Amino acid sequence: MSARKLRRTATLAACAVVPLLALTACGGDDEGGGGESTERELKLAHSYTENQPQHRCGAQVIADEVANADVGLTVTIHPNSTLGGDADRISSVVSGDIDMDIQGASALGAVYEPISVLDAAYAFDDAEHLARFFDDDASDEVLDGFKEATGVETLGAWSAGMRHFTANDPIREPADLEGLRMRFPASPQFLMNAKALGANATEVAYEELFLALQQGTVDGQENPIVNIEAISLDEVQDYISMSSHQANSNLVIIGKVWDELSDEQQEALQAAVDKAVDEVPGCVEEDEQKTLDAWAESGSLEVVDDVDVDAFREKADAYLRDNFNDEQLAVYEAIRGTAG
Repeated sequence: MSARKLRRTATLAACAVVPLLALTACGGDDEGGGGESTERELKLAHSYTENQPQHRCGAQVIADEVANADVGLTVTIHPNSTLGGDADRISSVVSGDIDMDIQGASALGAVYEPISVLDAAYAFDDAEHLARFFDDDASDEVLDGFKEATGVETLGAWSAGMRHFTANDPIREPADLEGLRMRFPASPQFLMNAKALGANATEVAYEELFLALQQGTVDGQENPIVNIEAISLDEVQDYISMSSHQANSNLVIIGKVWDELSDEQQEALQAAVDKAVDEVPGCVEEDEQKTLDAWAESGSLEVVDDVDVDAFREKADAYLRDNFNDEQLAVYEAIRGTAG
């Protein structure tokens, strides 16, 4: 469901408190479901482990809340990329082979380029900024464009934490990236981010990253803390430099099956996603603090907290504005327009 529809849900909720006669002004439209509820099972895929907050507080909350709603709908979760990698899964959602997915915006850019800008370096100031953008009219254009181009609805979005650099040397300013082979995901937006930040990007799959760092194929990488901890990168890196250069986005999407659900099922599923959107950021923050405390206690990964974030941000902003096309720049400006 688009951000526009999410706001409509809030409007309907507000209407519930006015006198009955006034409800005629809050009447619904003909968009979406409306058929009788039939028993249906939805496949929800993602790439995370079952211990990560994206699963525990995201996918699992969605499945549990839908089950509790008792509307003839079941959500079965397929974690750990068991239904394919990011690029394969978005294609499967578009085709209808997978019903739902939790994806980063850069992966969605494979089917609608402008949406990948949500993963641009320093586009969002923090997780709260990302949430504010998706609650604002400013997000309508990109989400509606994504729906029009693909037939895929966006039910909600959260940030799984800010991305930071790790390496065997501190990275405090853009010049510190010179000469380092930094792993970035193999998507156009991530590779553009590397150039914007001054990094020499090497493409390595996340599943192969530990070995690549261990063997010296790459010197460093960037990821949110929950992803760094999930594959024990503290065992093969010495420093984490708190650059906060990207709000790691997760969008909850659903394919054409959305229009086959009854109103009751749509409402239950949307409410379940809304709850997950509310819960994931707190789970991420809690997990991050536990991980930082564990690293500090063990000394396995030294935290560099005096990064010149302004220098990185200014460098990235100038590069992106010079290299985005008109559609991409419009999305970027919409995001920056909702900054605090």
